[in-house]
Amino acid sequence: MKMHEEDFTSTGGVRIHMRSWNPAGAPHGVLVICHGVNSHGGQHAWTAEQFAARGLAVFALDLRGRGKSEGERFYVEDIADYVADLRGLIAIAKKRHPGLPVFLLGHSAGGVVSCTYALDYQDEIDGLICESFAFQVPAPGFVLTAIKGLSHVAPKLGVLTLKMKDFTRDPQILAVLEADPLTKGESQPAATVAALVRADERLQASFSQITLPLLILHGTADRATVCQGSEYFHEHAGSTDKTLRLYEGHYHDLLADLGREEVLSDISQWIDARMARQASSAEPSAAE
Repeated sequence: MKMHEEDFTSTGGVRIHMRSWNPAGAPHGVLVICHGVNSHGGQHAWTAEQFAARGLAVFALDLRGRGKSEGERFYVEDIADYVADLRGLIAIAKKRHPGLPVFLLGHSAGGVVSCTYALDYQDEIDGLICESFAFQVPAPGFVLTAIKGLSHVAPKLGVLTLKMKDFTRDPQILAVLEADPLTKGESQPAATVAALVRADERLQASFSQITLPLLILHGTADRATVCQGSEYFHEHAGSTDKTLRLYEGHYHDLLADLGREEVLSDISQWIDARMARQASSAEPSAAE
């Protein structure tokens, strides 16, 4: 599938880079991908190509300050800015494919952004897929509290550096990730981590307000985030249509890890079932 790259303007006049993939024929649905930290939209090319081959129009962005987008590197003070970037991309996707069901896939911190988006704008999409949700991380609460305090006095100080070897068990993919010039040497500033912590606190108090169809995915051997956070989300989400899948022994980036084909198949089947259900409900009854 050929990838098309372009830019759009988000909140504050920031130029946001986006990528899109179209199927060979007319698409029957739309998938929007939101990456996390130590990542950008281009790292999800394999996933996008697989879904485009299954008939979906796929869109992925680089959040501000990341990938090929403008903005201070890796820095954000409020998740609302990331949400604005994501909402801008979704608006473009909906404009280009009016009337088609739209599904949002958020990975890790991109799951925090996507869930926050859903909290405010869930009527704009038809389903949320949350992969390796960064709702809970392997750090004590007092450390996160300290980072929130530090963000006020040294907001640009690097306080979190993830290891790519925790993302995947596939040595070939790991080599590509470690060599990526757009993420090489990436460290998260205190302000960015604090913004994510505050967003998670808001989500914890508001999960019951998320009522759209949910698919929640996590690897049990994830060392960058904690799978119990996804279990908590599944338990407390207000949706009546919610599914939790845990993958034994899988690492942080499920769609770049060994066994990614199984994960992709599970997502594809879930999307297909929701689109079929939506199409069935839209058909006129025999009495009409």
